[in-house]
Formats: sequence, C-alpha cells, structure tokens
Amino acid sequence: MNRTAQITTIDYHTAGEPFRIVTSGAPDIPGETVLERRVNAPGHDFVRQLLCQEPRGHADMYGCFLVPPDDPGADLGVLFWHKDGYSTACGHGTIALAVHAVHEGLVKADPDGVTPVVVDVPSGRVTALVSCTAGRVESVTFRNVPSTVLARNVSVAGVTLDVSYGGAIYASLPASAVGLTVAPEHLTDLIAHARRIKAALADHPVSRHPTDDRLSGVYGVIFYDELPGTDTVIRQRNVTVFADGEVDRSPCGSGTAARLALLAADHPALESLEHFSIIGTTFQARVASVTPDGIIPEIDGMAYRTGRHTFDLDPADPLGPGFTLR
Repeated sequence: MNRTAQITTIDYHTAGEPFRIVTSGAPDIPGETVLERRVNAPGHDFVRQLLCQEPRGHADMYGCFLVPPDDPGADLGVLFWHKDGYSTACGHGTIALAVHAVHEGLVKADPDGVTPVVVDVPSGRVTALVSCTAGRVESVTFRNVPSTVLARNVSVAGVTLDVSYGGAIYASLPASAVGLTVAPEHLTDLIAHARRIKAALADHPVSRHPTDDRLSGVYGVIFYDELPGTDTVIRQRNVTVFADGEVDRSPCGSGTAARLALLAADHPALESLEHFSIIGTTFQARVASVTPDGIIPEIDGMAYRTGRHTFDLDPADPLGPGFTLR
C-alpha cells in the first residue's frame, strides 16, 4: 500500500458495537476464497493497524475490508478485523454490512419489502434479510452458518464452561462462576477472567474446529446472567470478551448463535432467545432450521450509520500506524 494514500470509511454501530467499512484504500489481499484471504491478511496489515489503533481507532474497534465473494452466488465477500487481527465471523458486522449494502446501492433493494444480502465470510456463506418500509431500512435478520455444541462441562482455570461454535468458537459460563454479574462496574474484572480462561484453552482439544483447522481457536469468552423468562422464551444478559481483551458492546452476533446452539440442545421447546448486552441493547434469536451440521440461527438486529471518514497518515508522523495502550 502507498502509505501516503487516503483511506475512506463509512462507519456504523450495531446495538452499540462499532463497525468501520473501508470504502477505498484497502489492501489487495491474495486468495481464491474469503477464507484464504483471511489466512493471507496478516501480511497486508498496515490499513487494519492504522484504522484500529489510536489515535484513529481504539482498543475495541471493529471493521472490515470488502473483498470478492467466493462465487457469483453471493453479493459480497468480507474480511472482518479488530485490533488484534482477523476473525472468522462477525454477526454484528454482517448486520451493519447488509444495511450498508442497501444504503449505498450495492444490492438492488425492495423499498417496501425484504431484500436478501448474501455474504461470504471466512466461516462460510451467510444471509442477511433487510426489511425496508418506504425505502428506509427498519430491521435486519441475520441467518448464520450451522452452529453447534463442541464440548460440555470443560474444567479449566478453576471454572467449568461449555464450548460451542457460531461461526467462531466461544467458551460460555455464568458470570456468577467467577463471583460477578454482567454489569459495567465489573467489566475490568470480567476482562481479566476472560483473558485467563482463553489462555488456558489455547492448546486445549476443545478449541479445534471439527472439520477445518483454519477456523480453530477460542475466539471469545461469553459471561452470562439468567433473566426471568419462560419455557419457550429464554432471556439472558451477556458480555463477550473476544480477541485480546476486547469487549463487544452488542450482544455479539456469532456469540448469540453459539449460545443458541447450547440452549436449543437443552430446551427442546425453545422458541426464542432474548439476548441483552452489557449496555442493555438486544438481539432476538431463534432456530430457523436444523441440519446435520447444527442449527441454523436467525438473529434480529439493526445497524445505524455514524459517519463518513477520510483518514490520512502524514509520512513525517513518528507514530506511523498508531499504538494500542491495552
């Protein structure tokens, strides 16, 4: 990349979690598929660093590069990134990207109906159903890759947890297991516990994807609180700590899919999961269908544009692409 070039982005938030879409200045990352491009992306990392790190980003920044889809059956391909690298899946980002595709005319949208936006992500092909009224986007339903339980009652780092897959691999446990609740005042301690738990799972057999090792590794740790619900509607508050101590402000889309896989296995009558984030925003999730590879989750959410940006790097700037304090 020409390091004096300008980079433009359009930014959104989904349930409070940022998503920065690069519209010009992205690197040309080689690969025949989106998953291959994810494997190769760390060798073309300058733009991600510039946009995630301070002073242009922050330790909890999230975004993407648009890339070609794997074949003409999809509308878009996407590489998701954060301050520590590239993820295999991102539900909140898929929701934002679908809204962006309609806003910017990347797909032909029905102004008074539902438009499917098909996206190739590293974990597979997903679909976002964008509902519009009078040309305005009202909501998005994200239909994920098959999601499944990987392991139960795994004992590590002094706790017992479950492991499941929703496009990325997550460890789940009640916040009470570490003597806390999902509340902003406990966030620093929850991050510390998540880092400790993730480190203990780094080489554990449950962190391996069953069919493709490129999708292996525990991406995040989900702490949850049970809320009053019914036999058919489960309500939980969660916080997902992913990568190296990053905190999802939303209920976490792929994490919600991973939680739904566990809950659907335990509750045959389950109709929906009402999933709250640590800031009080929500996703509604349900099992759309069941396949031999796992459930197909559907997750309802919405994203909102927060700005359009042009970023520069002064070649004389000694900080270069920036820095991270945590």
